[in-house]
Amino acid sequence: MRPWSSNELPVAVTVPRPSPPDGPVDATDADAAITGLYGAHYHFLVRIAVLLGHDAATAEELVQDSFAATCADMHLARNTEEAVSYLWAAVVSRSRWEFRRGVAGQNVPERAPDMPIAEHSEFALLERSEVMAALRKLPGRQREVVVLRYYGDLSEEQIAMTMGITIGAVRRLASRAMVTLRYVLERAS
Repeated sequence: MRPWSSNELPVAVTVPRPSPPDGPVDATDADAAITGLYGAHYHFLVRIAVLLGHDAATAEELVQDSFAATCADMHLARNTEEAVSYLWAAVVSRSRWEFRRGVAGQNVPERAPDMPIAEHSEFALLERSEVMAALRKLPGRQREVVVLRYYGDLSEEQIAMTMGITIGAVRRLASRAMVTLRYVLERAS
C-alpha cells in the first residue's frame, strides 16, 4: 500500500524506449537520433530532476548537460536504447553531484515567472505538495529510488543499473523510503 492517495501523485509517465536503428548510422542519422531523443525525453527528464529535489532551472541544466554528453559520444548517439539508459544515469549522477556541491535546494524560488518550461503549473504544484515535501526529507539514494520507481516507472533492474547498485540495495532503499514516507505523511495529516 502506498503512503499517499492517487490524487496526490502526478500521473505516472512511462519513458518511451525507442528501438535502435537497423544497420550502420552515419553522423546525420546520429544527429537526427539525438534530436528525436531530445524531443521524446527532455521534459520528462527535467521533471525527474525536479522530483529529485532541484529547482526547475537547475533541473533543466542537468538534463542539458546530460544531452550534451550523449551528443559527444557518437557511439551512444547511434544506439538509442543505450542513449536513453545513459541519459537516465547521467541525470541521476549529475543530480547527486549537485547535492554534494551543496547547491541544490538552496534558494528555490516559490515562483519563477520566467521559467521556460511549459508545465510551470505542474512543477509549482509538485513543489508545494505534501508528497514533494516528504520526498525532500528522504536521504538522497532513497529519494532516487522512489522517484525512479514511482515517477519514472522503471523496474528494479533498471533502477539498479541507473544508480550503479544491486537489485537488493534497490529493494532495501525502497523499503526504508516507504517507511519514512508513511511516517512523514501521517504526521503531516
